[in-house]
Amino acid sequence: MEANHHQEISNTMRRTCLVVSCILLAIGCCGGPLVLRLYFVHGGNRIWLTTMLESAGWPISIIPLLLSYIHRRKSKVPSTNLISIKLPTFVSAAIIGFISAIANYTYTFGVAHLPVSTSSLIAASQLTFTAFFAFVIVKQKFTPYSINAVVLLTLGTAVLALHAGSDRPEGESNRLYILGFLLTFVSAALSGLMMPLIELTYKKAKQAITPSLVMEIQIVISFFATAFCIVGMIVNNDIKVIPREAKEYQLGEAKYYVVLVFSAIMWQFFLLGIIGIVFCSSALVSGITASALLPITEVLAVIVFHDKFQAEKGVALVLSLWGFCSHFYGEIKHSKKESEVQETEICPTPNAVL
Repeated sequence: MEANHHQEISNTMRRTCLVVSCILLAIGCCGGPLVLRLYFVHGGNRIWLTTMLESAGWPISIIPLLLSYIHRRKSKVPSTNLISIKLPTFVSAAIIGFISAIANYTYTFGVAHLPVSTSSLIAASQLTFTAFFAFVIVKQKFTPYSINAVVLLTLGTAVLALHAGSDRPEGESNRLYILGFLLTFVSAALSGLMMPLIELTYKKAKQAITPSLVMEIQIVISFFATAFCIVGMIVNNDIKVIPREAKEYQLGEAKYYVVLVFSAIMWQFFLLGIIGIVFCSSALVSGITASALLPITEVLAVIVFHDKFQAEKGVALVLSLWGFCSHFYGEIKHSKKESEVQETEICPTPNAVL
């Protein structure tokens, strides 16, 4: 009876964590690219600075971590420590942090030279890489529905590649546009690698994986990614240029810093959401959820920045939506099948009892 009650609490907490993670991911996935593009559209041009902002919001996570610690202390949980992460997990998170920094840099370069709608569609191809690396690294099992989703998203990206350059922003050179396209694709590959690596870190950790530990891992990842980018900023003289760029910013100096702060917050929500979903489910589900938010980002980009929406983007979007629906339909069927199996095991038939 107590074991079942404990399991019920655990499942409830996991579902709550999943819902919160999805909300954070939705805010970050839709808001992050828009705020980042807002910076570039109105006169910003520092790639390392904006890359750093994609991980610099990690101090935000210290607040819920402290609250969790206080709650555990009041509940008199045995062996309550403020920091629970062990060295092997710490090292794994640090390595993922460096990979994250490179992925963020290549993505930021793409956003600087591509419309948000285009960069978002290319970024959706990360699901293909997530699926591949999840199969290789964590032995992810596939269903016909998830395979169909991966194929459709890959086709969507291929359609965009065939018509690359047709939506090049005014004044953007062809060379920088193509380079931005390619680097965004590289970013999608690195992002696809990161999620299975995070899942592998959870599986290999020689300690209980708790929400507090998940936040600690996220802080370590973001800290090392930020440190890597600060070195890039120093080498590129970004720190010295910031005050001058703020004064010349088209929206005004005060709004320049507001844009930077909101960018950091949005991307931190994105990372918290990604890591939370991997913890509650899997790397593949995390990648699919991020990709499923693509239509919202697309619509917002067209409304806010008046991005062109040519036929090839429409085809890519339809293929993406088709892929999302295919996967989620498969997930629903799989969940129903598992529920039926569990009910059969808990309540055996009379013949089985006899």
